[in-house]
Amino acid sequence: MRINYDNKAFKPVANTENGQTSQETIFKYKQEGQMVSANYGGGEIAKGHLLGLVDKDGVITMCYHQIDIHGNLRTGKCTSVPEIIENNKIRLHETWEWTSGDFSKGTSIIEEI
Repeated sequence: MRINYDNKAFKPVANTENGQTSQETIFKYKQEGQMVSANYGGGEIAKGHLLGLVDKDGVITMCYHQIDIHGNLRTGKCTSVPEIIENNKIRLHETWEWTSGDFSKGTSIIEEI
């Protein structure tokens, strides 16, 4: 089954301590062919944007940048692996790494709302 992320919204359900997203963060995805983008914000994040490519299995490889509510600009990269859950909703298992700040790594899970 091919996954289409266009016009899907997601929110985090889990994140490692060094991440900035929370259940108040909402991601609004768009997809054009293999290109995926999203605007996001909420909680500690004032505004964020991601841009990536999706493969035939629905795996997204992306880069992101965001400004938090304290005025800090952060950048990172992420790989999101999809899982189809109840009601055919999408759950993304994310492995990410900051490319600014402390350059730490983490994992998170976001689910379609």
